[in-house]
Amino acid sequence: MFEDFELSYAKVNGVEINFRMKNNHNASENAILFLHGFPQTHAMWAGIADKFPDTYPIICSDLRGYGNSEKPKGVENFSFRLMAEDQFQLMSHLGFKKFHIVGHDRGGRVAHRMALDQTDRIKTITLMDIVPTALMLSQLTTQVAQSYYHWLFLAQKSPLPEKLIAADPNYFYESCLLGWGGAKLDSFNPEKLTQYRKSWNNVDTIRAMCDDYRAAIDFDWALDKEDNNRCLEIPACVMWGKTGAMAQHFDVPATWSKNFSNIKKKPMDGGHFFPDQYPQQTVSALLSFIVNNIN
Repeated sequence: MFEDFELSYAKVNGVEINFRMKNNHNASENAILFLHGFPQTHAMWAGIADKFPDTYPIICSDLRGYGNSEKPKGVENFSFRLMAEDQFQLMSHLGFKKFHIVGHDRGGRVAHRMALDQTDRIKTITLMDIVPTALMLSQLTTQVAQSYYHWLFLAQKSPLPEKLIAADPNYFYESCLLGWGGAKLDSFNPEKLTQYRKSWNNVDTIRAMCDDYRAAIDFDWALDKEDNNRCLEIPACVMWGKTGAMAQHFDVPATWSKNFSNIKKKPMDGGHFFPDQYPQQTVSALLSFIVNNIN
């Protein structure tokens, strides 16, 4: 996986962030940052990020708490604002002032916070299969809660969810991969699954992922409410799995209409994990959007 990518670490914002990078210094304005979601790692972008032309410097990063990035203790260390600052400092460290950003699931929420906090640094933003955090938490109907029960389960006071998950991490996290839109285990590349399993069998990763969801309620909800009336002019691509749980419960692009004034709508085959199910279709959609917004 990730042919021609260099694996590296950087100490930024007080934490060590793990990332892979393929660089072309002559095209620094075309840099793309890829951010994964729960319960995955940057490995999800193998077969997608590495299919971009060499004119695009590509960075695939593990969010703090995930993969091989550092896992600080304390719920207060897992707000999307802090995760966003990690990635801004990483991109500055690598020499990229402005860049495109692609985020799936939790990575999409970090990307949205990045766009809110330092709008002038984001050239385009792609959000994959999410609705705004504040909307998700404030309109948690019975139907949505049944599909996305893990939001409330993981946010329970420590160590309840950690102990239950640790009894059989593969069973719990694989049930997440197979939910939210009908994916099958063979939809996931075996090498990627090996990386995911290695990560989520780490007790610190289990704890950190729970803290991520606790922070969404304890910190991010209020922060997003403060920015509720801000509509950004950054070109935005909203992608969602047509058979996913989000599509069943929401008009996904419509939920972002108050947040971005220029939205490209991209329904995708598959469910929540459509990048794993249909990587080539994902590459094509991303390239089409980003190329049309190069300036």
